[in-house]
Amino acid sequence: MQTNKLLSAISLSRKAGKLVMGFDAVKESLAKGQAFLIFCAGDLSANTRKRVDRFCEEWGVQARTLPLTQDELLDVCPKRTGVFAVIDSGFAKLISTQLAAEDDTH
Repeated sequence: MQTNKLLSAISLSRKAGKLVMGFDAVKESLAKGQAFLIFCAGDLSANTRKRVDRFCEEWGVQARTLPLTQDELLDVCPKRTGVFAVIDSGFAKLISTQLAAEDDTH
């Protein structure tokens, strides 16, 4: 049930144009100071996750891990993607709240 709310929150941010998708685009948004939240799909490769953690550490941001796979995220994104940034504080808060609720159910 919570997973549906999380997917809905991510979908809403994408439809509003506030979701950046893909490693390079996320890195660029972080470097420009636009990213409020970085999150990764649960099945992201270990190598890519290390690279994400490295650039997030450089900019003082922590990347969160979603309880969703890249295939599950295809419902809300047009292509298979594992790295995301939210560039709106309101949507970042909404998704963080849903992530916390998801953590509480596990």
